[in-house]
Amino acid sequence: MTRAWGRPHPAVAAVRSAVRAALAECDPGDLALVACSGGADSLALADAARQASGPAGVRVGAVVVDHGLQGGSREVADTVGRRLADLGLDPVQVVSCPPTGPGGGSGGLEAAARAARYRALDAAADEHGARLVLLGHTRDDQAEQVLLGLARGSGARSLAGMPPARGRYRRPLLVVTRAQTRAACAAEGLTWWDDPMNEDPAFARVRARRALADLEAQLGPGLGAALARSAAQLREDADHLDTLADGAVAGLGAAPWRVEALAALPRAVRTRTWRRLLVAAGAPAGQLSSRHTDACDRLLTHWHGQGAVHVPGGLRVRRSGGRVSIARPDRVD
Repeated sequence: MTRAWGRPHPAVAAVRSAVRAALAECDPGDLALVACSGGADSLALADAARQASGPAGVRVGAVVVDHGLQGGSREVADTVGRRLADLGLDPVQVVSCPPTGPGGGSGGLEAAARAARYRALDAAADEHGARLVLLGHTRDDQAEQVLLGLARGSGARSLAGMPPARGRYRRPLLVVTRAQTRAACAAEGLTWWDDPMNEDPAFARVRARRALADLEAQLGPGLGAALARSAAQLREDADHLDTLADGAVAGLGAAPWRVEALAALPRAVRTRTWRRLLVAAGAPAGQLSSRHTDACDRLLTHWHGQGAVHVPGGLRVRRSGGRVSIARPDRVD
C-alpha cells in the first residue's frame, strides 16, 4: 500500500532504492532473476525489483529452490512460485534441488544446500539468459556472517563478509535490515513464509543470530551495523591484497619458484600467493586453511631441512636447492 500523499512507506522506499542501484547495470530488455524462498527478505526483493524494473525496461523473473528438507516443502515452493507470478514476475521457475555430498551434521548440510542452491540458480540463469541474479541477503545476514568468521578465527577475506557483487550475482539488500524487509512486505500487503529451519539452533547461522541479539542487548544497539561496516572496510583491504597477490603470482613465473622471490613478499601478500599457487596446482579451495599455507611458508622462513608439506588434493610442497615446488607424489606400482 502507498501513503495517502502517494509516497511509499519508508521501508519500501529503502528497499526499492537499493534494488534500483543493482538494476542500473542492466540494459533495456535484460533479464534479472530473483532467488526467492518466500521469506520476507527475498519477497521484498522480488516486489521491489518488479516495481523498479519498469522505468529501466528490465525484465524480472524468479527462481524458487526447493531443497526437500522438510515435509511439504514442495507445496510451499509452488505456493511461492504462484505468488511471484501473480505479482507479475516472468519467468518464474520452481526447482527441486536436494543437497548432495558430505552431510556430517548441520554445517555439512548447510554447505551442501548452499552449493546445490547456487548450481540451480546458475542453471536457471543460463537457461533463461539472465544478466543478473539477485540475492536477498540483508545487513543482518552480513553481520552474522562476520560474527561466524570471528568465531572461526578467519582472516580478512572471511571477515569481509559477503560481497555485494560477484559474477552475475548481486546482493542489493546488504544496505537494509531484516526489520525493513518485513516492514516493506507488511506495507505492501505481502504475506511471507517463515522457514522453521531459521529457528533451529542446530545450525551455526541461527546460533550466530541469537548471539548477535544477545550482544546487542548487552553492548547496545548498532552492533550489527558496525559489523557490516567493518566488513565493507575489510573488503577493500582484502581486495587490494588479492590484487597484489595476483601480481606476485604472475611475476613468479613457472615452478619451481625461487625461495628468495617468495620470501621477499610481505607476509600478507605471501600467504595469499601460496593459496593461489596451491589452488592452481589442484588443491581444492574449500579445503585449504591457514594451517596449510603457514606450513608452506615455514619452508621459506623456518627452513631446517624438513620434509614435504602435505596439502589437500594429494599435493606435496617441497624445498630443494633454493627452490620450492608443488606436485603430486610419484605413483609406486
